[in-house]
Amino acid sequence: MNTQRTIGGQSVFAIGLGCMNLSHAYGVAPDEQAGRALLEQALAEGINHFDTATLYGFGKNESLVGKVLKPHRQNIFLASKCGMGPVDGKRVIDGRPETLKRQCEESLQRLQTDVIDLYYLHRWDKKVPIEESVGALSELVSEGKIRFIGLSEVSAATIKKAHQVHPVTAVQNEYSLWSRNPELGALAACREIGANLVAFSPVARGFLGNKLHDLSVLPENDIRLNMPRFSAENYPLNLRLLADYAELAKEANCTPAQLALAWLLAQDEQLIPIPGTTRPEHLLENIQAASLKIDAAILARAGRLINQETVVGNRYATATLAEIDTESFA
Repeated sequence: MNTQRTIGGQSVFAIGLGCMNLSHAYGVAPDEQAGRALLEQALAEGINHFDTATLYGFGKNESLVGKVLKPHRQNIFLASKCGMGPVDGKRVIDGRPETLKRQCEESLQRLQTDVIDLYYLHRWDKKVPIEESVGALSELVSEGKIRFIGLSEVSAATIKKAHQVHPVTAVQNEYSLWSRNPELGALAACREIGANLVAFSPVARGFLGNKLHDLSVLPENDIRLNMPRFSAENYPLNLRLLADYAELAKEANCTPAQLALAWLLAQDEQLIPIPGTTRPEHLLENIQAASLKIDAAILARAGRLINQETVVGNRYATATLAEIDTESFA
């Protein structure tokens, strides 16, 4: 398997690194030394596509990424996001042009760079026409502050509207065996306009790693505890899928997490998964998935075993679903 893919005309390792976990969302973040070590390990192992955001750790993640990656800036593809950030300690979606431009300036400082390769609108602010938000990002391209524009958690219709204002280079939506929403339109729209689909949470927020069997081990501020699929009612039902899935991974001579990543890589040559992790051994496991050759029949069986019809619960709570624009299954 070819372990390189192209994004924004640049060759990158087929699997990128989502940096959020190092500062945000999954309970207690590792200390700066551990975060630095993981980023340096990723570099040493050949990862050259790093994904962060204004939101993650309310700026701490960009600061960490900037500090560690600055000496390697010419050799990496750096992505960040705007349009969702902290206001008085709370997460706020704000797609107004002046907000996006201010957040870009702040990101550039934290990342210690004069240009961000790929800058995503983290969420479409439904109070602001997508054309206005993308227009502001287009001006940032003209000013040389960002190279390419991306969108996140958007539908095919929004992708096409945005693309008419300025070429969209990448769309970052949740995509995995258990979250198939991009198959309802976004993946086809990306193919149509020549954009990459960048898949976040490709291992289903750890579920497909087959190691999270007891939710009581999660700290109380872990975002998964507010997600319907991880509820006390639904999670035991979803766990029933893992025994057969683990057997399938064994048959493929890989780990369950590697099977999840290999399945995604096989869906489209322009698709790039960006798993996040805080564990060095999981980072290596993810990287090795890019080199696996797994029989198409096994990948097809994985798809039939875990999909929107076999998984119980929505991917987000109702309030969060109202904030996003992706297509959803009935």
